Amino acid sequence: MENMKELAESLHLNHYLRPDDIPDLNLYMDQVIQLFERQFDNTTRYPDDKVLTKTMINNYAKGKLFFPVENKKYTKEHLLLISMIYQMKGALSISDVKTALNQLNYKVTDEGFDLQQFYEQYLQLLDDNVNKFSEAIQDQQQEVSQTLDKAEGPDRAYLEQLLLIAVFTAMSNYYRRAAEKLVDDLATDMSNLKEGR
Repeated sequence: MENMKELAESLHLNHYLRPDDIPDLNLYMDQVIQLFERQFDNTTRYPDDKVLTKTMINNYAKGKLFFPVENKKYTKEHLLLISMIYQMKGALSISDVKTALNQLNYKVTDEGFDLQQFYEQYLQLLDDNVNKFSEAIQDQQQEVSQTLDKAEGPDRAYLEQLLLIAVFTAMSNYYRRAAEKLVDDLATDMSNLKEGR
């Protein structure tokens, strides 16, 4: 079985699109795709997996997950939002992502909200969480190993790995369900605002 510290490192969890990675000029869709492919090339499960496609970007635009593009060019703010969508869509439905980002899009376009500063705060939290994740999976491996202390034989490695898979998927589901509940709360809050409650 793989060492959990090495596993965490192999996942390239600290590969994000950082504001400094984005040129100071607006980009066409093909340039956006190239930037994301270059930035996230080590994060896909299989070598042929695409990080971002024209269809994905068009679906995000049609679904109004980010504010409208002008002259077929994407601003730095668009790219920051697309990066957040990329991260969130792994756990949430596109509808939930839209609900989560709806007010942020409004704040950026209508209130002059500093999305870059907010995004940098988000990246700081992600950096902190990568370290916590690495420690947590190492702790989980130790707990699983202790749980199976008395199990011996050729199946022990398999059983240990299976327990880790089961525990990791359960934890993933806990976080996803918590995020969905927060999205539902956002939707309720927005609905109450529209109705003047």
